[in-house]
Amino acid sequence: MIRALLTLLPLALAPSLWGQTSWADEPGGLTLELNAVQDSPRQSEDQAQGPGACQLTVVTTNATGQAFDRAAWQVAVFDTGGVVRGLPVLDFGALTSGKTKVAVFELPGRPCAEIGRIVVNDVADCRIAGGQEAPDLCLNHLAARSLTAIAFGL
Repeated sequence: MIRALLTLLPLALAPSLWGQTSWADEPGGLTLELNAVQDSPRQSEDQAQGPGACQLTVVTTNATGQAFDRAAWQVAVFDTGGVVRGLPVLDFGALTSGKTKVAVFELPGRPCAEIGRIVVNDVADCRIAGGQEAPDLCLNHLAARSLTAIAFGL
């Protein structure tokens, strides 16, 4: 009897798996994707400037049904040893409803190889069209992922 149940269990679960969509297809949310990282070109041009910087290419998609006058998140940047090295703000400015936006941010003083992970720490500013503050919308409906060697999440 147990063997029969174990045999049927994968078949029972299969329909729910077939209907799953990717994180980016989920309606009603905001997505942040760490799409690419590279050391700042200035680092290689003039080593005397210090340790250089890491450029982050971040893609955001607004599927909330709301336009935003401003959307900005504070992130925690951890080094490869797990120590927090900074709390910069990623400010995307205005986000149109249903639109994807790409932005480049520079993290000065640290090459990309020294960054272990980045975590969305808090909402720095979130205002829907008309100026109304909506921090819960910008955090509770947020998903994050990374296409790079640097972990990126909530």
